[in-house]
Amino acid sequence: MPVPAPTLAGGAMEGKEVRFGIFGSTLFGSTSTLTSTGAVNSMHDSYTALGGMMPMLNMMLGEVAPGGVGSGLYGMLILAVIAVFVGGLLIGRTPEYLGKKIGPTQIKLASLYILVTPTLVLAGTALSFGVAGIRSDVEATSILNPGVHGLSEVLYAFTSAANNNGSAFAGLTANTPWFNTALAVAMLLGRFLPIVFVLALAGSLAAQDAVPATAGTLPTHRPQFAGLLAGVAVIVTALTYFPVLTLGPLAEGLAL
Repeated sequence: MPVPAPTLAGGAMEGKEVRFGIFGSTLFGSTSTLTSTGAVNSMHDSYTALGGMMPMLNMMLGEVAPGGVGSGLYGMLILAVIAVFVGGLLIGRTPEYLGKKIGPTQIKLASLYILVTPTLVLAGTALSFGVAGIRSDVEATSILNPGVHGLSEVLYAFTSAANNNGSAFAGLTANTPWFNTALAVAMLLGRFLPIVFVLALAGSLAAQDAVPATAGTLPTHRPQFAGLLAGVAVIVTALTYFPVLTLGPLAEGLAL
């Protein structure tokens, strides 16, 4: 029975920074994709299937690592608004955050923000394989590794572009008319549409009068809320991206 390549001695060193080893390479990759840094010190396309999925998940979370540059702060604040709303549903009370009521308008704007990036990522990936003319060009020109890993390469490209990250699976040739156009659209809409919704949400909250905290107000400075916020971030990502991940990196990783 053949031994899977990732289990061979040194088999996972392809594409890694040999000065720092596997740990240093994957740590750098995780920190750069958890923020909108986009820098790399190793080839993410050479990671194991499940290892390559982790940078994708980091970006799919919205690059919300504490201290991250770019849009991580307001991405986390949007998730906090949704977490407060979920908490309010659990106790049957109108949710409040920072002294402001979270009503239908605020939740609609937060929901639109959450939907922008997944729509761009999933639509771009689907069109790359769902349109016959585009698919033939993608498979013949852009994808280095056929099969499910090729899907992962395309998925990573749209995830990185829509989230304004800048890193890439090095095996994908993106210098084609389709990818030059589609990834540019993903970058444009993925950056400016969320900003519009965030500013609209901020304006709707600023227009409200502050309400005093009461016994029914959900505390947002305790470990309970931190856990609720982390759960919302993971669940929103899992429900949105899990199906496509099962077709790409998960299918590849479980097949080894």
